[in-house]
Amino acid sequence: MSYMALYRKFRPSEFEDVKGQEHIVTALTNQIKADRIGHAYLFCGTRGTGKTTIAKLFAKAVNCEHPIDGSPCNECPSCLAINKQTAMNVIEIDAASNNGVDNIRDIRDEVQYSPTEGKYKVYIIDEVHMLSIGAFNALLKTLEEPPSYVIFILATTEAHKIPITILSRCQRYDFRRISIDTITERLKELIEKEGIQAEEKALRYVAKAADGSMRDALSLLDQCIAFYLGQPITYENVLEVLGAVDNEIFSRVLRAILEQKVTDVMAIIEEMVMSGRELGQFVMDFVWYLRNLLLLKNTKEEEPALDLSKESLKALREEAKVIDNEVLMRYIKILSDLSNQLRYATQKRVLTEVTFIRLCKPQMEQSYEGILDRLRQLEEKMEQGVPVLVAPTQQTVSNTQEGQQALTPKEVEQEIEKRFEPADVLSLKQLVGQIPAIKRELIGPMKFHFGKAKVTIGADSSSLNLMFQQNADGQMAKEYFERENHKQEFEELLSQKVGKQIHYQCIFEQPEHMGTLESYDLSILSKLNIPIEFED
Repeated sequence: MSYMALYRKFRPSEFEDVKGQEHIVTALTNQIKADRIGHAYLFCGTRGTGKTTIAKLFAKAVNCEHPIDGSPCNECPSCLAINKQTAMNVIEIDAASNNGVDNIRDIRDEVQYSPTEGKYKVYIIDEVHMLSIGAFNALLKTLEEPPSYVIFILATTEAHKIPITILSRCQRYDFRRISIDTITERLKELIEKEGIQAEEKALRYVAKAADGSMRDALSLLDQCIAFYLGQPITYENVLEVLGAVDNEIFSRVLRAILEQKVTDVMAIIEEMVMSGRELGQFVMDFVWYLRNLLLLKNTKEEEPALDLSKESLKALREEAKVIDNEVLMRYIKILSDLSNQLRYATQKRVLTEVTFIRLCKPQMEQSYEGILDRLRQLEEKMEQGVPVLVAPTQQTVSNTQEGQQALTPKEVEQEIEKRFEPADVLSLKQLVGQIPAIKRELIGPMKFHFGKAKVTIGADSSSLNLMFQQNADGQMAKEYFERENHKQEFEELLSQKVGKQIHYQCIFEQPEHMGTLESYDLSILSKLNIPIEFED
């Protein structure tokens, strides 16, 4: 006999074998025991959660001659025929390939004839959302008033695509993603029956990779068994087969990014590629790793909801101490975007390398999160006593040649203390804290043009500069914010956020600005350690 895949071999033959969907099993078995069987059911949920399996079990149970607590006996002629897939009263239809009006009309004609065996004729329509509008319309009347011996079970992964007229005629059951613990326990049972040795850590990783799908878990386990046929399934073996990466690699990558060691990051990516790791899986697992770090930093419980061993949890806690929440959020956002792009990219390695260079070099970005990351690096260098100058653009180079020295962050702090009173500094800091909220509230052209501006320090604590580059985009944005109606609207928004009247002026970036106080983004104030003292 040919080999049968694990998900087919161990498909549940009775309701007691179904894992993770107890709420649905209880409802259906209660209906069978009370003889309150509906005429139409809609099973919704992600792939591999048991929709078709429970549909077949229900069809078997309603036709069983001797049901046991609502579950099929698997011994009567009706159960045996359904198990062998020879029963004439259970009809499975794939709506993906039978989605036309004529296919539904055939069903409508067939339901007029009572079943030749068993009590019910059960139609299981899989991926029902694939039916055409005409097919749905043809199904409506039959679905609403079918003969007493007909049951429709519609299964779909995309319930939002089903017309409301169909939904209102069905009992809807939503299938949940199966938990990692439940999948792991099921894999243990099946491995024992197969006589194969496997580490619990390995099975748990397979369960995690399945993303809530029991069928995916069994397929992945099948793949691991085939690759290491006759050998125990270890955690390292699973990582090898699934193209996954251990947490130790992610720690190395993160440390290299934080230290701006582009060469080290590129070497790790090269290592991943040469060892056959799939870059899309590597990025997704790294995002999950960063997510765990974020949870650890922002939960008070001793052990938050993380699927990790005690050793991994301890190592992760040490890692969480060296990175800020804002930086983590930025990394997760950038890598999530990369993960989506990799699905359709032809040059996956190039795209991955460019993105990781962006992480290492936040100065390449003009986003608010990128600025915060640059400030983090600036602070670290200042703490180490490393002098930091403004980025050496062509203008700053020419200015320095003429004898004008660029300001260091420490000198910026001193200049602010000279120019402003302590209360004014506090007011500026309050304004800094409102910039992200102001950006979120902007819409349309104002949001677009504000993205071209650098907000810098004005002449006093109530004035700001919107500094634009001297190019076509900068010219257009400057003209936009200089119009009286836009100026009034934006100043009102600034004033509301801060609680005092705020004015601004629009200027172009000039060589004389470079390396001066005005060239520093306003957000640097939030990171400066300026003492604020008030007299009694």
